Amino acid sequence: MKAIINAKIITEGKILNGYNILYMKEIISITKELPIWAHTIDAKGAYLSAGFIDLHIHGSAGFDIMDATSDALSSISNSLLQTGTTSFLATTMTMAEEDIILALKNIKEYKPKDGAKIIGVHLEGPFINPKKCGAQNPLYIQKPNIDFIRPYMDIIKMITIAPEVDGSEEFIKNLNIEYPKTILSIGHSDASYEQSKESFKLGISHATHLFNAMNPLHHREPGIVGAVLSNDEVSCEIIADKIHLHPSFFDLIYKLKRDKLMLVTDAMRAGCMRCGEYDLGGQKVTVKDGEARLKDGTLAGSVLLLNEALRNFYEYTDISLPKLIDMVTRIPAQKLGIKAGELKESHMADMVLFDKDFNILKSFVNGELLYQK
Repeated sequence: MKAIINAKIITEGKILNGYNILYMKEIISITKELPIWAHTIDAKGAYLSAGFIDLHIHGSAGFDIMDATSDALSSISNSLLQTGTTSFLATTMTMAEEDIILALKNIKEYKPKDGAKIIGVHLEGPFINPKKCGAQNPLYIQKPNIDFIRPYMDIIKMITIAPEVDGSEEFIKNLNIEYPKTILSIGHSDASYEQSKESFKLGISHATHLFNAMNPLHHREPGIVGAVLSNDEVSCEIIADKIHLHPSFFDLIYKLKRDKLMLVTDAMRAGCMRCGEYDLGGQKVTVKDGEARLKDGTLAGSVLLLNEALRNFYEYTDISLPKLIDMVTRIPAQKLGIKAGELKESHMADMVLFDKDFNILKSFVNGELLYQK
């Protein structure tokens, strides 16, 4: 049995002091008792929470999910531990159909040895609107088609789709019948307020990087953002890097969405790397001053780290620390329907120790210490 002692334990909306967490592969208990045979790690007053979950990330450490190699997946997974991320959805993007299939096949066949867990795939494209393609290559956008992704639906947990494009309504209806557990997310879309509301009735339950790659909120045309913010059931994610979204919106969005709001990175291969020249989906990207942009100035994902997103959001809101941590632990876990994201008995011992400035000190996956600063 293992134990972490002297930690400020963040669990169930509280911060516990004077407790120990006992665990093996799963969490055994949170208690004031400490068995004499337990192998202990002294947290020295640091915060302990469930490991962070990123629902939207393309790459890190110089690698991209679309590289479609085991080395890429291993390098991404291991690098994310230094950000506190212990689980993530490997996010694809709009490229040639054969490239997407290679990436999906690679993920399905990948045999992880260590690093953060790949808990599924977020298919971001190619079923999007070319008017709102962002950094996705419009040459490879296609009509929604379940046939070519059908062999990989056991690993695809989320699909970003523009509900207004031809074929989307039939796709959404059929997918909800055949694969009801797959999350459908509105994104890279130019849907009107009315179209957005109708898509929620059909089965869309999430919004991909709210505000970005979609029509703007307008007082006479509320669009996608207005539809999402006014619906208590639809969840959403934001990129809290202070670039994709002005930080003055952080508090407003939280007050409206609460337990339906999640933080993601949307990071590309330059995550955890230095500034310089990179690529995203075959397009040249320049990373400078914390921004990743195509040649025409279009934002090309981010280089945000998930612990930095927490730090940014905390700075610009009056949210409590437990509620903040929920946005990268409990809320995404519940959205995915997985037994993770909480420090509770019988949950997986995916945990992270961090200081008051959200610097990651240690990351644990399945009870194993895989990263320490």
